Amino acid sequence: MEKDLQAIVDEATQKLNSVTDRPGWDSVKATILGPNGSLTQLGKGIGKLAKEDRPVFGQKLNRTKKEIEAIFKSSLSLIEEKEDLEILGPEIDPTLPPPSNFTGGTHPLTNTRRKIVSIFRKIGFTVAEASETETEWFCFDALNTPEDHPARDEQDTLFFPPNSNWSNIKQKNKESFVLRTHTSSVQIRTLLREKPPLRIIAPGRCFRRDTVDATHSANFHQTEGLYVDQNVTIKDLKGVLDFFLKELFGNKVETRLRPSFFPFTEPSFEVDLRAPNIGKLSDQWIEIMGCGMVDPKVLQLVDLNPDEWSGFAFGMGIERIAMILHGIDDIRHFYNNDFRFLSQFSHSS
Repeated sequence: MEKDLQAIVDEATQKLNSVTDRPGWDSVKATILGPNGSLTQLGKGIGKLAKEDRPVFGQKLNRTKKEIEAIFKSSLSLIEEKEDLEILGPEIDPTLPPPSNFTGGTHPLTNTRRKIVSIFRKIGFTVAEASETETEWFCFDALNTPEDHPARDEQDTLFFPPNSNWSNIKQKNKESFVLRTHTSSVQIRTLLREKPPLRIIAPGRCFRRDTVDATHSANFHQTEGLYVDQNVTIKDLKGVLDFFLKELFGNKVETRLRPSFFPFTEPSFEVDLRAPNIGKLSDQWIEIMGCGMVDPKVLQLVDLNPDEWSGFAFGMGIERIAMILHGIDDIRHFYNNDFRFLSQFSHSS
């Protein structure tokens, strides 16, 4: 029977030498170690041996089984390594130069942001930025948002744990920290730091507890604008926005202000546009942003006299602008990192 054990080892080695994939390996294993395999069947014959010979044979059987299991393990490692290499494709020579026709590019949202900024720079607006982590006061209180406003609910806003400690300037003895829901908080920080007259735009990333779908994302980008000076009127607001939208969509664009409500502006408006060159949305009235005259209460909260100063503010989604410009119907494309998509809209840097 010892000769039979060695014959099984030789059989396993020989069969595995010709195996190239996992199904073949499993088949060979079944013929050797399976319930009806040759080694298993030989082990069942131990009862036919003389009582004094059984311990010796049992030890040899166990050693043979371990030897065969090691052979199978080594064979499987080679098969898996080969499969991994096939998935990875041909080996890359790191000493070769990169393809000459491949260059990096900027993200379509970055391009849209830069385009928006460049238009407002033409009429004297400067860029202002601040932290994406905000306090309740800067994000809500300073913008005349009541304590019971739905925007301050944990179902809409991402709050940090109560024991969080940040270096942001706090205005109240006890207030929470949040991921900012809009870049309007940048306007407040700017007004506290700089005195008017001023014209700023505040592009940046924002966060809300939205359910992600084709038109909503928990992470998105806005561009807010603020103009504070003496004797600023709705006529100034309409003139600035008309200039911006014509620069963005062409001279044939039409705009209108539709009454709305925002806690930090009074009166407030939704801005609609209609243009002939925006794909399937052409020649339809579509909402593009919100705006309004800065509420006197907001000016008072930043220590400005509303009898002396007035202003307007506006805010728009960068993703929405990019989707209209390029005819994109799903916001999730911007975040999937699919090079096939991104390369269509990005420009080489």
